[in-house]
Amino acid sequence: MAIIEKTEQLDKVICDCTASLEKKIAGAEGKRAVLLCGGTGCLSSHSDEIRARFEEVIAEKGLAEKVSVNKVGCFGFCSQGPFVKIFPEDTLYRLVKVEDVEEIVEKDLIGGEVVERLLYVEPATGEKVQKQDEINFYKKQKRVALHGCGVINPEDINEALGYGAFKGLKRALTMTPKEVIDEVLAAGLRGRGGAGFPTGKKWSFAYANDADQKYVVCNGDEGDPGAFMDRSILEGNPFAVVEGMMIAGYAIGASEGYFYVRAEYPIAINRLRIAIEQMNAMGLLGDNILGSGFSFRANIRLGAGAFVCGEETALLNSIEGKRGMPRPRPPFPANKGLWDKPTVVNNVETLACVPYVLREGAAEFASTGTAGSKGTKVFALGGKVNNVGLVEVPMGTTLRELIYDIGGGIPGNKAFKAIQTGGPSGGCLTAEYLDEPIDFDNLVQKGSMMGSGGAIVMDEDNCMVNIAKFYMEFICDESCGKCSPCRIGTKRMLEILNKICDGNGTMKDLDELEQLARSVTANSLCALGQTAANPIVSTMKHFRDEYIAHIVDKKCPAGVCKNLMQYKIVKDDCAGCGLCAKQCPVGAIEKTDYTAPGKKLPAREIDPAKCVKCGLCFASCKFNAIIKE
Repeated sequence: MAIIEKTEQLDKVICDCTASLEKKIAGAEGKRAVLLCGGTGCLSSHSDEIRARFEEVIAEKGLAEKVSVNKVGCFGFCSQGPFVKIFPEDTLYRLVKVEDVEEIVEKDLIGGEVVERLLYVEPATGEKVQKQDEINFYKKQKRVALHGCGVINPEDINEALGYGAFKGLKRALTMTPKEVIDEVLAAGLRGRGGAGFPTGKKWSFAYANDADQKYVVCNGDEGDPGAFMDRSILEGNPFAVVEGMMIAGYAIGASEGYFYVRAEYPIAINRLRIAIEQMNAMGLLGDNILGSGFSFRANIRLGAGAFVCGEETALLNSIEGKRGMPRPRPPFPANKGLWDKPTVVNNVETLACVPYVLREGAAEFASTGTAGSKGTKVFALGGKVNNVGLVEVPMGTTLRELIYDIGGGIPGNKAFKAIQTGGPSGGCLTAEYLDEPIDFDNLVQKGSMMGSGGAIVMDEDNCMVNIAKFYMEFICDESCGKCSPCRIGTKRMLEILNKICDGNGTMKDLDELEQLARSVTANSLCALGQTAANPIVSTMKHFRDEYIAHIVDKKCPAGVCKNLMQYKIVKDDCAGCGLCAKQCPVGAIEKTDYTAPGKKLPAREIDPAKCVKCGLCFASCKFNAIIKE
């Protein structure tokens, strides 16, 4: 009876919180709500100062009883932040500054007039869009892992309860652990951390292991360049991730969990800590939760920024206070993990999906996606794309939809060249794959991988040899050095790439690169080394002509590699204004005797012996008279 009583009590709390949140959104009793993005991106653009100014002006105007001001998680459209949303009208203002606050209060909150200059404008049509769900960036998205982000205050458990939190846990506690695992298996949920291993199957291994103590570990050590999916989920709705961990703990028979989050995420860590404290205070964490006999405690451990600790066994070593280096597998963590006890390691996004599966049901989750990849996937979309931000799309969405419909295409209408998915572990996909559906298996077949969700777009101005060098520099810095293939092989590959980019490469170097790539992949201990060569392999496959141009022609086609390019002034186009000379830090630009027809001022000329190729002249020329060769 105890669990029935306590779930009924929780139902009442959820019902009250839901009603309260719905009233706020609907503007019941004439009240308005101002929501401000509290994600890292907007906070770095003074979102907190904007919120403080709203509170100040609202108080000055005597509106404190009629208007609430609330911070929420990431809206996703990072390149357009900071955001302010007004309920109940659902008006979304973007690129808001502190000096805009008084106008919003005067015109919108008091006068009922939309401040049109702060609305988003669709580039293709020039149309001003008032509501968030009418913006193209959001139209093809579906929020599952990002549930609640941008809607609830991530530091208020009551708002989380009002938006569906802990309904999944409540249902799980009325089921047997085996039934919970079967539900996750039926949903087809696969790990969102990179490998895509079936989540329910991983849980079943730990469940079948009889031990006096088991653990659940949340991998929040997000280290891929340009990736910020896990950070945004923890910042926007930490309650969902804790709930997912608890459901996993109940399913496998664990009573303790550890969140391993990189120390560079202070906002995420603070909100996660607040969530755990509030759940403990409400009795949703601790002993005999909801009278079910299930007890669970959550702990936080900070990572020191080592990329290799994203590998689950290195992460476990780090939690134990050891150096973050991978362990040989088998045994796998489900059999022998944290302190040699059965352990399930899931990443942030995976655990954020679990409450949805239990709350809405396996069939609902599985109704989205492809045959082998169910549900949605969160991507950090960046690089050469107009709409930089965090997006969550159904599995099966094409790369074209991601880059052009959601991402808004390439700045300056430049040609798309490639997209790097999966971070340093992934590979480049070219224009021929734009209409390929995004899912775990298809990306691997095409020579890349899903990874944790980084998606870096490149255009015609990117040098693909230089891109491979960038990722190899990152891998060399992050290799733990435990195994020789990764420790030595990656450095040797970087030496060859540096040699090619400097114009000293030979065709023999390409053969050696391919041989090293195979060796490092086959013989490295962990996934960092096993996937380290992927950027080289994929760029050599799709852009071998660029490697050959660097080696044979001693030219960088994209004009990126400094030793293989030079800046030149086209005399007939030069107006002789001298702006480039003023920008040059080394005095490499001088006047010439040449004066183009119709020009009164002498043209300029760059001395290649003095030029340091900083690019300031190229960026400053208003007449497009400076070219890269």
